[in-house]
Amino acid sequence: MKPLILIVDDEDSLVEILRYNLERAGFEVTVARDGEEALTLIAERAPDLVVLDWMLPHLSGIEVCRQIRRGGARAIPIIMLTARSEEADKVRALTTGADDYLTKPFSPGELAARIQAVLRRTRPALLAENVGAGAVQMDLASHRVFRDGRAVSLRPVEFRLLRILIEHPGRVFSREQLLDAVWTQDTEIEPRTVDVHVRRLRKALNAGGGRELIRTVRAAGYAFEPAGVDEVA
Repeated sequence: MKPLILIVDDEDSLVEILRYNLERAGFEVTVARDGEEALTLIAERAPDLVVLDWMLPHLSGIEVCRQIRRGGARAIPIIMLTARSEEADKVRALTTGADDYLTKPFSPGELAARIQAVLRRTRPALLAENVGAGAVQMDLASHRVFRDGRAVSLRPVEFRLLRILIEHPGRVFSREQLLDAVWTQDTEIEPRTVDVHVRRLRKALNAGGGRELIRTVRAAGYAFEPAGVDEVA
């Protein structure tokens, strides 16, 4: 699964250059033209990183950064873009909550490198070739999964579903959140479809025995529990 980068900028030519280069660098890219649209997109589907211009119509980049840090998406890393080069401006951006600061003009290659560096620091699992929790390990390069050393056969959808859950052990994801993360290109999928694929994932993980690893939280969603749970609601 490619890291999702949200570009927030109202300069069309720059946006297209950044989109092209970031997609070539292996990222998925979405775009907001102003601060209000950015906050709406973040609420609908949280990106893995935000590239945020300081000067935006309606709502400044600084205010968008401030609202992200106050809200439920406060952990999303932010790289601020600006034509301002004074040290005081950089300090203001960083103290507001930006993780990095890039002064225009800059090269798309430099931005891609900054994104990689920030993600390595804040979301290392996104760029890793292997992730795991407890008895389950995932080889992302070869798309192989193991539980206690035993190979687990998963379909692509179940593989993506497991990766979302295992990267955030203990966190409860709603069906809607899992739909957004796993079935991003299909708007016709119903939330209950998640239940079908969770059942398939459980069956595959438990084929060799062992405790249930996916916890059902009634009326809320699902969570991966590395130590296992006693029963499934």
